[in-house]
Amino acid sequence: MRRLRSRPAALSIAGSDSGGGAGLQADWAAFAALGVHGLSAVTCLTAQNPEAVRGVLPCRADFLRAQLEAVFEAFPVRAIKTGMLYSAALIRTTAETLARHAAGIPLVVDPVMVATSGSRLLKPAALRALTEELLPRATVITPNRDEASVLLGRPLRELADLREAARGLHGRFGCAALVKGGHCPEAGEAVDVLWDGRRELLLRAPFHSGAGAHGSGCALAAALAAGLARGDSLPRAVRRAKAHVSGCIAHRVRVGRHETLNHFAAVK
Repeated sequence: MRRLRSRPAALSIAGSDSGGGAGLQADWAAFAALGVHGLSAVTCLTAQNPEAVRGVLPCRADFLRAQLEAVFEAFPVRAIKTGMLYSAALIRTTAETLARHAAGIPLVVDPVMVATSGSRLLKPAALRALTEELLPRATVITPNRDEASVLLGRPLRELADLREAARGLHGRFGCAALVKGGHCPEAGEAVDVLWDGRRELLLRAPFHSGAGAHGSGCALAAALAAGLARGDSLPRAVRRAKAHVSGCIAHRVRVGRHETLNHFAAVK
């Protein structure tokens, strides 16, 4: 009888994107492309496409808890990634359930606040729950420039600001911080900054002008979680995640009038 190959599992706790480019759909694509089995707990259904979020239907907190407990009962989760959590109730439920079931499991928190289209994906009243109950539990957080600015309460404009922000977030929440800079004008590159409390890592990639970036933040955090699920160190997982997303963008494809990330042609 053929012996089955084993595959690590990673859990995404996030919203569903009906357009297929971000949220859980992006996470599953990144997990699959990087050889990790994707588990999920749905926080919200969204009616959206790359142009707009037309509606959000949040999950009941008790049903989110039931999804998480079902996953932890059946699978050896090797890493966890959170995305769109939307409300204080869903954040608290996530934090409480992870405290019971996920001690020692690497946690990547993507503090999703606003969609690429500009639609709000985190209720204003939920920010306090995010900062007090979930971010301090994280192994690494992956805010973009705007999200890091909200968390720190100051504008971030240049690469030097991103470097200071990564240190400031680590100091505030006690976890590693990967600040996603996107287009850094003075460098002409896409530059992200990791600070883990001991060392800094600058991750540079070509900036692709006009590239459809919808879902790239989700994909980066998911690829990072996939690396941790495979047993990579944090710096190695971050480097591979950056390479994966850069490849997704470089090899992007057209679906109708929109561009979408191509996970399966990306650099591994």
